[in-house]
Amino acid sequence: MSPPSRGWKINMNFAQRIMRTAVGGLLLLALTGVQTARADNDFIVYSPYVYQGQTEVEAYGFASQDGRPNLNGTAGYNISVAHAMTSWWKPEVYVGEFNRFPGSNTYLSGYEFENTFQLTDVGEYWADIGFLASYAYVRQPGQPAQAEFGPLFEKHTGHIYQRLNLIWEKQIGAGASGQYMFRGAYSMSYRFNVGRSTLAPGLEAYYRPADNAHQIGPMLSGEFYPEGRSELEWRIGVVYGVNAGAPVRTLLGRIEYEFF
Repeated sequence: MSPPSRGWKINMNFAQRIMRTAVGGLLLLALTGVQTARADNDFIVYSPYVYQGQTEVEAYGFASQDGRPNLNGTAGYNISVAHAMTSWWKPEVYVGEFNRFPGSNTYLSGYEFENTFQLTDVGEYWADIGFLASYAYVRQPGQPAQAEFGPLFEKHTGHIYQRLNLIWEKQIGAGASGQYMFRGAYSMSYRFNVGRSTLAPGLEAYYRPADNAHQIGPMLSGEFYPEGRSELEWRIGVVYGVNAGAPVRTLLGRIEYEFF
């Protein structure tokens, strides 16, 4: 969903800001004690915005293509449901996370509980800021657990929309490395209206030093507004490897239905 108008603003006192950050911090502390495991297939640039009372149903995935057998055919698909409980907190449950590695079949890898916290009002600072915190349960035994956390940024300048995610991952439980792994994601698009829809050509970039994989490529996204307080969002594109450790190309797709 597009953010509220720049003229819209809710005054928020300092105590509320502290509560938002504290909730995120407490959740993160709880995550690091969860004995779970996860396989990551996260190709999405998250928005910091939360709309109280909104429910979301989302599916997205990726499929990699490469001439090297150890990279060709890697794929992942996620299905999730979210509901914004307050004006600043949106929990999301991934009811199915599916993965496929080269030479193998697609399998159900597990489930995830993700939380988005909107930390600032729209237009209050140079960019709008949120925070992501999540953990997951993976069905395969012997894999280390994983928690994720980090800030989310979004900035609009006229028709240009930009997002930046800085995410840290930490393995936990049996077999965990004990190290923090970083990944970054960036998107930029030019959004314009077409009737009751919007279109936004742009690009996305992913920086994954832990996987030695860095990718960038064109994207096309859009939003359609049917009757009532609902919205259909979609996104398709491809990212290309810019270093030897990344697949030559990875196809991306996403569709999401939002309603109040």
